[in-house]
Amino acid sequence: MSLIVAIIIGAIAGWLAGLIVRGAGFGLIGNIVVGIIGALVASYVLPALHIALASGTLGAILDATIGAVIVLVILALIRRA
Repeated sequence: MSLIVAIIIGAIAGWLAGLIVRGAGFGLIGNIVVGIIGALVASYVLPALHIALASGTLGAILDATIGAVIVLVILALIRRA
């Protein structure tokens, strides 16, 4: 059951990050992957910066979205080079 929740949160976070970073959407599967990678990135970056957002599902979506935005910005910079 937790795998399904992770996929749903990843999809929502990837979709939101695609809206925030214009032109960086990757479709449904790509958004799920970006959202899950973003959640992993956020799990390392946010605690290192002493940033604590809301807990629960909303907090997980916010964290994953922030991480996904970071991932999309890095990917956009790599594409330009």
